[in-house]
Amino acid sequence: MKELSKKTRFYMKEYGPHSHVSYKIVKESMKILIFASIMSSLGGLFIERIKVLIFSVIPMIILLPYLNHMIGNFGTIIATKFSTYLHEGKIDKKWWRSKALIRLFIQILIIALFMSTVSALVALLVTSAKYPVEPDFAYKIFAIAILDVLILVNIMFFTSIFAGFHFYKKKEDPNNFLIPIITSISDFGNMLVLSLLVIYFFK
Repeated sequence: MKELSKKTRFYMKEYGPHSHVSYKIVKESMKILIFASIMSSLGGLFIERIKVLIFSVIPMIILLPYLNHMIGNFGTIIATKFSTYLHEGKIDKKWWRSKALIRLFIQILIIALFMSTVSALVALLVTSAKYPVEPDFAYKIFAIAILDVLILVNIMFFTSIFAGFHFYKKKEDPNNFLIPIITSISDFGNMLVLSLLVIYFFK
């Protein structure tokens, strides 16, 4: 009889015929979801404290929700792809040698840089319809958008790697943990990083 693969044994343990799939997912995710909610709330409180400065920079009114949504989507992709690569055996302890992970990182980074540049350009074009936009001002907006995604993509990747290995070693499904963790980091982190960048460039 052919031996079952490691991936098959893992899923039989996690979601076999005698397991309660919904209960297990909710049980494993609940603490993380509470943590994610707290993180998002803290991000909102931080924005509230410096909203006068942020909203005085008109392009940021356009950029903030767009970047928040975009980075959240990237976080979900990173978390699910990393979990899949773990289950498929494409990543081991020497994760920096994984061609699949390196390719994913480069793809996400290129798309993120392109989308952040386009979003900054659109925000500036909309602003220029009513207000004059100086070259120095435009440079700062591009710098904020690009630095924001560069920082957040790196943070989400490294968090996925270390948290993913941690839960996988505990014989848990990383998908149940990584997605809420990464999306909460993307929400809170994006608000925090954008706020700090606006303070640095405009205060």
